[in-house]
Amino acid sequence: MTVMIALYAVSLFVLGVLWGSFVNALVWRLHKQEELAEQHLGTKTSKVKKPKVAEKSADYSILRGRSMCPHCRRRLAARDLVPVLSWLQLRGKCRYCHKPISREYPLVELLTGLIFALFYLGWPFSLSGLHLIWFLYGLVYLVFFVALAVYDAKWYLLPDRLVFPLTVVALSQVIVSSIWLQSWDALWQPFAGAGIIFGFFWTIFQISKGEWIGGGDVKLAVSLGLIAGTPLRALLVVFVASLLGTIVSLPGLLAAKKDGWTRHVPFGPYLLAGCFLVMLFADRIIDWYQRTLL
Repeated sequence: MTVMIALYAVSLFVLGVLWGSFVNALVWRLHKQEELAEQHLGTKTSKVKKPKVAEKSADYSILRGRSMCPHCRRRLAARDLVPVLSWLQLRGKCRYCHKPISREYPLVELLTGLIFALFYLGWPFSLSGLHLIWFLYGLVYLVFFVALAVYDAKWYLLPDRLVFPLTVVALSQVIVSSIWLQSWDALWQPFAGAGIIFGFFWTIFQISKGEWIGGGDVKLAVSLGLIAGTPLRALLVVFVASLLGTIVSLPGLLAAKKDGWTRHVPFGPYLLAGCFLVMLFADRIIDWYQRTLL
């Protein structure tokens, strides 16, 4: 049994690494499309220099675009696209222009692999029937989570082109679960959870006029509430995310200069991490709380 668990964990790790490579491409292509759209509209917010070679949005299509070096735009061969290994073999440089390729790429691939493996090892249910369906949905969520976390950490933005599809996927899980279980509770409780944290974040957004929390966080709250599944778990997502955000961000803010308190800290990654932990440990956290404090 232990050998099988280890085998499955390693298999999920490899699968996660492969999806991490997709996440790298997805995030970069989405951002390039946004940059080109800003250039086309001539918005003042665009800080992108005019490229030496004419670029088109179609060049960065998620489905049809070819993998290329972000510097010289040379199309990459299959040998250049092996996750982690190609980066190591090339010593972090493009094979063609020899410019450095960010360490972010192999790190995201390894992180996604680790998250996939941990998700399997921490999964609190069986891998059969509806629980297997939930597990497969969870793997899909993880791809979205990593992509959103990377995008928000780099550019302080949770793009609608990722948030809205995530919401649709979460909604489909709610519908599938309610039909499978033939239960109204399985239908209305996720919506109640989504409504509660959406209302909470929307209120904060309105009161602070977008200073304390971004509009992307408000939209993301809907999908995370649906994924959490109940109002209590949805609130637990917010609590865990706030706790993680405080633990990770506060030391840096305290060590910063006088303007440290005015620095923007992306909350999206903490929300996504909080949802990940709630997906795995919500029942154990709630049980511990009731036994220890109540």
